[in-house]
Amino acid sequence: MSDWLISLEGTAAGKDVALLLALFAALSHALFGALQKGRHDPWLSRAAIDSCYGLMAAPFALFVVPWPEPHMWPIFAGAFVIHAAYKVLQAMTYTRGAYTVVYPVVRGTGPLFTMLAASVIFAESYGPGQWLGAGLLVSGILALAAFNLRYVTLGRDRLVSALMFAVATGAFVAGYTTYDAWGIRATADPFTFLAWFFMIDGVFIPVVTWRRWSRLALAEAGPLLKRGVIGALVAYSSFGSIMVATRLDKVGEAAVMRETSTVFAALIGWLVLGEKVGMVRALLMAMIALGAVVMEFGS
Repeated sequence: MSDWLISLEGTAAGKDVALLLALFAALSHALFGALQKGRHDPWLSRAAIDSCYGLMAAPFALFVVPWPEPHMWPIFAGAFVIHAAYKVLQAMTYTRGAYTVVYPVVRGTGPLFTMLAASVIFAESYGPGQWLGAGLLVSGILALAAFNLRYVTLGRDRLVSALMFAVATGAFVAGYTTYDAWGIRATADPFTFLAWFFMIDGVFIPVVTWRRWSRLALAEAGPLLKRGVIGALVAYSSFGSIMVATRLDKVGEAAVMRETSTVFAALIGWLVLGEKVGMVRALLMAMIALGAVVMEFGS
């Protein structure tokens, strides 16, 4: 599998695979966000997910994939710090705001920053059509957040702080997307990076939430464990897919395509969480999807 993926780098087939992986990551990421926004404390939901995917990744990291090269250890340390800060900000966001309001803000503030960072770090270039598509997509996302903000009634007293945390979280989305793309390109085997990343990344939140776990009712442990296992599998498909996509094709393009997750998130909010959609939201979701199409065919 590793040899096949490496052979696709920089090819037309690799570009097609990267597109499919980015769209799959979008769906998976929306599911991942919804799992944290359910009836459980978002901190405990994230801790359950992280502990499960860390434990599940450990055997692969230690016994299956090639051992990381020496230069990878500082890269893993940097990834740990960036993702730890991102997770704290994300949990603070989800504890304060309605999912359909804060999720689009988180996802909408990252893509353009990622494209700019990728232009500098990876010397990527984008045509006018791609910038137009990215602009349509991001504008649709932020307009969706603004519309939700106007009409949402749940937790309005904390929406200002929720939006501030959402913007900060979006900045870290751009940061970890660019950094992880650099990391997965720095090792010979992409699965080495993925396995070790998930094992290391699964440590932080379970440790910092141990007091919350100690106060958890026994009856809640089972549902949280189930959510953790499901979330771990979703995390592998979401983060793993986008990381591989950034190795196969342009980092900025993959990052923008992933943000079609906002469409999937709105559908999940409507169908699963019971949040209303309506005509305006449907049109804005169509605008987001159109931006993704323009971005892809403008390349």
